[in-house]
Amino acid sequence: MDFAFDERTEELRGTLLEFMENHVHPAEHVFHEQLDQLDDRWAWDSAPVLQELRTQARKRGLWNLFLPGEEGGGLTNLQYAPLAEISGRSGHLAPAVMNCAAPDTGNMEVLSQFGTPEQKERWLEPLLSGEIRSAFAMTEPEVASSDATNIATSIVRDGDEYVLNGRKWWITGAMNPNAKIFIVMGKTDPDADRHQQQSMILVERDTPGFEIHRGMTVLGYDDREHGGHAELSFTDVRVPVANLIGAEGYGFAIAQARLGPGRIHHCMRAIGVAERAIELMCERVENRVAFGRPLSQQGVIRDWIAESRVRLEQLRLLVLKTAWLMDTVGNRGAHTEIQAIKIATPATVEWILDKAIQAHGAGGLSQDFPLANMIAAVRTLRFADGPDEVHKNALARTELRRQAAKREAGA
Repeated sequence: MDFAFDERTEELRGTLLEFMENHVHPAEHVFHEQLDQLDDRWAWDSAPVLQELRTQARKRGLWNLFLPGEEGGGLTNLQYAPLAEISGRSGHLAPAVMNCAAPDTGNMEVLSQFGTPEQKERWLEPLLSGEIRSAFAMTEPEVASSDATNIATSIVRDGDEYVLNGRKWWITGAMNPNAKIFIVMGKTDPDADRHQQQSMILVERDTPGFEIHRGMTVLGYDDREHGGHAELSFTDVRVPVANLIGAEGYGFAIAQARLGPGRIHHCMRAIGVAERAIELMCERVENRVAFGRPLSQQGVIRDWIAESRVRLEQLRLLVLKTAWLMDTVGNRGAHTEIQAIKIATPATVEWILDKAIQAHGAGGLSQDFPLANMIAAVRTLRFADGPDEVHKNALARTELRRQAAKREAGA
């Protein structure tokens, strides 16, 4: 068992760490200042400093690293994991700088794996080059979306077109006018097997009948740095049959293929969030005095710091093991571990952020530090790509079957 990163990973880590230290972190305040000056506050990818940083990232080979194969960085999940963690330390900026930001990452993976040559040319290529943005429309307000088979949006074929009707919400990136293409999941055959009723189809932003109603906030934050989260609707929206991704009835399977890598990418970046929170906590308690001595000498503070380090190291090992399994036995073979990290990561990182906020006093709740924004973002991970309870139920079901098989084999 070797815990060292390979030569290419170490080389990229060194390049990325230097880039973050000397370019990305110093630009964070500039990025937010420029966002305030935009004519359209949602068009975050129009900020001049982002364009400058993207040029620098591409020169350094820090571009599309999330995507395996020739279209992307050619990295394995295990190679990408430490790089995603580093980018997570500046979650509002670094992933976008490297063209590794959700939901575009998952959409590029879908188009890469399941798109037709025409779909790849029209939509994947401009996404890979960072010319446009995209969104993924699955969650709905009228159904319990923890069960994706509940989706009610209809996709009905009418000659050479499909007609869409339905409503979606929490659609990340949709408020950005540069999100030119939406991957929409809906039902093409309500009478088919429950996992073969759904399909995915491409809808262009300016298609008649497609309407974006409002942006939504997460614990008061509008997340404009990622294009916001929108509620939107489809009213007799007509798109060509050629916009269907894969075949009818493949939507659920495509969603599962998309969400597996998405889940681990979220976890990788969240580890970087926790690392930055520990750094901020340690810096704060070294420089604040209460009851005659620095906070860093208080027993309860040291307990928080020690617990944070232990919990984070445990989590990192589980995420790296999951990445290795995805590389060696595939996403299906790593299914249990993907569920485990999806459960463990938000809870662990939330705990660390809570202690970092507490160590900062009331300042930790304010806009003067990034911690409040961080905890709002991490809290969403307990819903994004499936709520905790669904993953726990499935994980427990698998464990019960495994233990029953062991007892049967022993008997």
